[in-house]
Amino acid sequence: MSDWNSEQYLKFEAQRTQPAVDLASRVKIDAKNILDLGCGPGNSTAVLRRRCPNARILGIDSSPDMIQKARKTHSDLDFMLFDASGGIDGLNDTYDVIFSNACIQWIPNHNALIKSMMNKLTGGGMLAVQVPTNGNSPLFRGISRIAADLKWGFDKAKLAHNEILPPEEYYNILAENSSGFDIWETSYYHSMPSHRSLLEWVKGTRLKPYLEKLSSENEKAAFEREVLDCAIAEYPVQNNGEIIFKFKRLFFTAVK
Repeated sequence: MSDWNSEQYLKFEAQRTQPAVDLASRVKIDAKNILDLGCGPGNSTAVLRRRCPNARILGIDSSPDMIQKARKTHSDLDFMLFDASGGIDGLNDTYDVIFSNACIQWIPNHNALIKSMMNKLTGGGMLAVQVPTNGNSPLFRGISRIAADLKWGFDKAKLAHNEILPPEEYYNILAENSSGFDIWETSYYHSMPSHRSLLEWVKGTRLKPYLEKLSSENEKAAFEREVLDCAIAEYPVQNNGEIIFKFKRLFFTAVK
């Protein structure tokens, strides 16, 4: 997958950061060494710094653009370019907390990945993960339907991985690899100013694998237009003129 666009991602910084805040509230505050896996532009790493001001915190991400933005915005924190697609066994340290906010859906083989993350925890250390579970939302179903049209050629393309497991499978993985764990879901009801804002949201994440496979700007514009039409059809305007964008997320914590 091509590099990420930190500016596009941060158009909805507050909404994307709130789940990190909620997940970090479960992190033990006496942690001394913390890893933020998939730190993006550093917004989640900054949340961890506020939660654990005395900890050594390292943010890692496979995107040069995201790491550059994180270093520029949060110069007091440590960031490193690292590809976790094969796990994190290549990291030298062990950690009291390994934190990952809206990242691992882009990494295949979650069974092996979670085992790798648990292996890098100190004794009694905590794994804390959040992933989007919004695939059945009207907008995301619409994107899947639009992308399935053969005219785009996605059936012949190798798209970037973007999948999660059912909660029951995470349950079994954590039961096998931890001494105790919790799993929960939260639905966020985001107030969005327009249907166009829904398109801008998914351009930063969900649409990325599709848009990067389209060869011309005209094709990209046409694809985006169909997604926008879907948003208009599926999401009514509220009395105050805004749009409610319901977004579900799955959380889990586990102790080594």
